[in-house]
Amino acid sequence: MLPKYSRVLLKLSGESLMGDRSFGLDPKMLEQYATDIKAITDLGVQVAVVIGGGNIYRGMNEAETGIERAQGDYMGMLATVINGMALQASLEKIGVKTRLQSAIKMEQVAEPYIRRRAMRHLEKGRVVIFGAGTGNPYFTTDTAGSLRAVEINADVILKGTRVDGIYNADPEKDPTATRYEKLTFGEVISQNLKVMDMTAFTLCQENKLPIIVFDMNTPGNLQKVVEGKTIGTLVS
Repeated sequence: MLPKYSRVLLKLSGESLMGDRSFGLDPKMLEQYATDIKAITDLGVQVAVVIGGGNIYRGMNEAETGIERAQGDYMGMLATVINGMALQASLEKIGVKTRLQSAIKMEQVAEPYIRRRAMRHLEKGRVVIFGAGTGNPYFTTDTAGSLRAVEINADVILKGTRVDGIYNADPEKDPTATRYEKLTFGEVISQNLKVMDMTAFTLCQENKLPIIVFDMNTPGNLQKVVEGKTIGTLVS
């Protein structure tokens, strides 16, 4: 079956890499994500990835930690590079060629983020992992994902989460919550549904970039999404 999307940006949360742990990286999750990504690169899909850093460092409350917001955000950016390196290692172990690009210069571990170079890597079939967010404090990794997706002309943002789509309430707290199959950008805003933070969401809306929110923790779901099967919730 031919994939529906030829170039995708996969947005993963740092927390998802913890698996059942309360902190850090679970090798089983890394292995599953790498296997799922390899499956779609084998179909010829060009894949870019943005990962959060919440499993290593969560922007703590400034009053509690004494660390100012900007400093805390830079710490979070470094955490995303650690996660990027871990995913890179897992992908290369199973034969997927990758490049890690960082928005903060650290030549020993990652290439600097250069848009044209990233696109060239994708054209050559390499998985490009974007680390260090946007390189600026006060922006989330959701915003980094939206920004990079727009920059590289991705067809869609695939937001891999623990839940299988967008609900009218938190499904982990409310058993009566119902899942949406499709939504427009306007409906998400008018119903105040939490998909991404507003900066990230507005960037997608202005550039007519569709978002699919789906359960990444079920093996094989990523491939079903790129094949166009109805998995998760499509916002367009």
